[in-house]
Amino acid sequence: MLRSARSLLASSRAAIAAPSMTCRGISTSLLRTSTPSIRPTAFTTPKIQTKVSVRHASTYTPRRTKHKKAHKGRIPVRIGGSTKGTTIVFGEYGIRLMSEGERMTAKQLQTAEAIIKRKIKVVKGARIFQRLHTDLPVCTKGNETRMGKGKGSFDYWACRVPSGKILFEVGGGGIQEQVAFAALMEAAHKLPGKVVFARRGEPPYAGRKPVQVAKAEDIVGASDPVPEGEFATAPVVGPIAA
Repeated sequence: MLRSARSLLASSRAAIAAPSMTCRGISTSLLRTSTPSIRPTAFTTPKIQTKVSVRHASTYTPRRTKHKKAHKGRIPVRIGGSTKGTTIVFGEYGIRLMSEGERMTAKQLQTAEAIIKRKIKVVKGARIFQRLHTDLPVCTKGNETRMGKGKGSFDYWACRVPSGKILFEVGGGGIQEQVAFAALMEAAHKLPGKVVFARRGEPPYAGRKPVQVAKAEDIVGASDPVPEGEFATAPVVGPIAA
């Protein structure tokens, strides 16, 4: 009798100590959350996402510059008769700046380029050629800031455009003049200054006036040889002797 009572007590204790099973055969003891072990870990600095600099935000930003900041400067006036960049080179049509020199920003040029692309995409094979490159960093300071304490921080990119220079060109795909005129003149409303329509084959401009370039065969005596000793007998201009 005593043995049966002891065996019954031992079996009950074993049943209590054993893990209870659910109807699906999952032990309830396995579902209990264990206390995680606290171990010392090295301190790590959290990563902070920084804002992308506007100096490299578009295709109008130069890859590298010699200096981060530059003087304001002035628009060049071509008093020497230079005609560089005043003719259509890559496309068939373009727009030309006819007012006094302007300083155009990268945002203005991007807006004008987007309008031209949207208008000429109906012509398969038509392309746009940009003739300006914004390489002038413009720095600004806050309002009501006291004088001194260095130059302001970088704000945007710009370029100096002299009078007569070609701004944009379009060509390719057999684009018609009416389509090019509509696209270029609509983009001209987003640019400062007075802009006119230009065609391929027009003479170069010196300022706001066209220049008639003389051909080699039209110059009288251009192919004649220079006589020997002509420059040797020319008088030498020097300081007047006292």
